Amino acid sequence: MVLRAIGQVAPLVRLAVVAAALPFLSACGSEPGLRPLPRDAVVLAFGNSLTHGTGANPEESYPSVLSRLIGREVINAGVPGEVTAAGLQRLPAVLDSVSPHLVVLCHGGNDILRKLDLRAAEANLVEMVTLIRARGAEVVLLGVPTPGLFLSPAEHYERIADELSLPFDGEIVAELLGDARFKSDTIHPNAAGYARLAQAVEAKLRSAGAI
Repeated sequence: MVLRAIGQVAPLVRLAVVAAALPFLSACGSEPGLRPLPRDAVVLAFGNSLTHGTGANPEESYPSVLSRLIGREVINAGVPGEVTAAGLQRLPAVLDSVSPHLVVLCHGGNDILRKLDLRAAEANLVEMVTLIRARGAEVVLLGVPTPGLFLSPAEHYERIADELSLPFDGEIVAELLGDARFKSDTIHPNAAGYARLAQAVEAKLRSAGAI
């Protein structure tokens, strides 16, 4: 497949996002579902260094591996070091350029590492989902862990997923970064780690009915 690289929300806004969203329920009825992806669908992987693939070769990044797994074009729009405020500013132009069917959103780790206001980071992520849905695309959310002895995703990711009815994986990144076999450094996976991440995203897409 072809892989291209592209380099406080008010409560009423949140309610509008939820009201406007039309989540498709999966067969089990407990997890938000997704529309089936056409064979010519474009998937956008939007995020920072975890999406970019820092710590591995470009063809080993999770978007590249995911493209091969699902047989669709996956565009890598990961920018290393980016915080959610900058990602929110960048996102509209990327959406206009790509016109994706689906966006895998994995962002916010740098806000956590830099100890920025996580309430603002949460609001930025909510606004990203708003922008994506306004263009007719669906969203899968990946959670990023907070530092500590036992890694677990920051609480706001699950809150966003629940409020906006998003398919969500809050464990895979924490699992990878907690296992030296899958790390290139303290905060990035290696090629094996990115492959595991891509497999987890593929499994989420399948369970939600996208593929």
